[in-house]
Amino acid sequence: MKFLHTMVRVADLEKSLDFYCNILGLVETRRKEYPQWECTLVYLAVPNDPSGAEVELTYNWNSDEKYGIGRAFGHLAFEVDDIYEVCQKALDAGIELNVPPKDGWMAFFRSPDDISIELLQKGEKLEPKEPWINMENKGWW
Repeated sequence: MKFLHTMVRVADLEKSLDFYCNILGLVETRRKEYPQWECTLVYLAVPNDPSGAEVELTYNWNSDEKYGIGRAFGHLAFEVDDIYEVCQKALDAGIELNVPPKDGWMAFFRSPDDISIELLQKGEKLEPKEPWINMENKGWW
């Protein structure tokens, strides 16, 4: 068996692509348009990841549905080379950190469609430092 992808529905494809590609650093691997179902599927992956696992963004063309997050779904998790750098990029883009990387190892924030994203520092924890140490947790993750 091989894990293929996790699908999330998105309300604004361009805004979501900006988030997943420019903030998280994923790359688009393929895109499929399905006129018969009025939707676009965009597959994203971590660059050079041999697992091939992807995040599938599903954009329904004419939907004004507000996608709720079921409590059974938890979050998408990504290992990053420098957690402070990715969190700073998120802050610079106006994204609120729900759990800042106070310990140099773990952080949480949300996508434009309210999907919880967990970041974990690759390898050893980074040395805790300001401004991260004293940031408060916000909202839920």
